[in-house]
Formats: sequence, C-alpha cells, structure tokens
Amino acid sequence: MNNIFSVADGHQLVRDLGYSFNEVLWMILIPLTISIIIAGYIGLERQNVGKAAGVSAHILVGLGSAGLAIMQRLMYYSQIKAGIGDPEGQRIIAQVVAGVGFIGAGVILKDVNNTIRGLTTAGTIWAVAMVCLILGSGYLILGSIVGGVMVLFITLRDFKRGINPFKKLPHNREDHE
Repeated sequence: MNNIFSVADGHQLVRDLGYSFNEVLWMILIPLTISIIIAGYIGLERQNVGKAAGVSAHILVGLGSAGLAIMQRLMYYSQIKAGIGDPEGQRIIAQVVAGVGFIGAGVILKDVNNTIRGLTTAGTIWAVAMVCLILGSGYLILGSIVGGVMVLFITLRDFKRGINPFKKLPHNREDHE
C-alpha cells in the first residue's frame, strides 16, 4: 500500500507525472513572476506612503504563499499518482490563510490618541497572500484579474486622496519604530 512517504521527490515527480522540464518551469516561474509584480507594486505603494510593511514584506508574503500553493499542487498530483486516495496536502492553503492573518495583525497599531493605524496595510498583506495563493494554484487569469483590481483600487484611492503612489512621501522613520 502506498503512503505519503512513498511519493517521489521533485525530480522523479517530473518524470512520473509526464511533465517536461519546460512545463514545470512554466508551472512555477509564471505564477511566481506575476506574484512578484503584484506584490511588489502593492508593497511599493505602501512603502511610498510611509507604511511599515513595504516592498520586501509584500514580496516575501506573496512568494511564500505562491510557493506553498505550487508545492501543494505538485504534492496533490504526486499523491494521486501514488494511489493515495485522500491527499491531505490540500490543507496547506487553510494554514496560510490563518497564518498571514497574524502577520497582518502585527502591523495594526493603536497610537496615544486611540487612533488605529495599519488596517489598510494589514489588508494588503492578507490580500497579496490570497492573490498569490490563487496564482500558485494555477489560476493565472483569475489571480491576475484580482491582483489587477487590487492595484487599480489602491492606486485610484491614493489619487483620490491627492497622493501620488509613485512618489515617495517625506516621513519621519521614527514614527514606525
């Protein structure tokens, strides 16, 4: 009887599933590239308006989420190929959704005037993770559309407020420490 430990490693998986090396590269590189573009843009906007979580944080969350979704998809295919009837690798995405919520909660702060700050940044971190999970799961069109709408929304929101998201605002770094 096959179990999770009899599933092939990555190189064997490519051969066993019948994917060419180029197909695997496209399965991995395209979602990761789109994830970097969307997460990077959202992170750049957050960084340019003086928020604590910027380009690096958003790209790392996005790449991690997309990478786990890609890994989950490959695990699922290999478990089906190995004859495992109930692949449990599908639980990974649920854990990412919960875990990224904790990361987002870390950027929400209440200042001395009882003003809550960081909600939009927390939301963008969570939304970037979800879009990158969609992309990593292979839904490139859906992920690109949702990511594009996010980029459009946050850009229009800034322009409506009179902020140019492409130009870094002067801010005091001590406010974020």
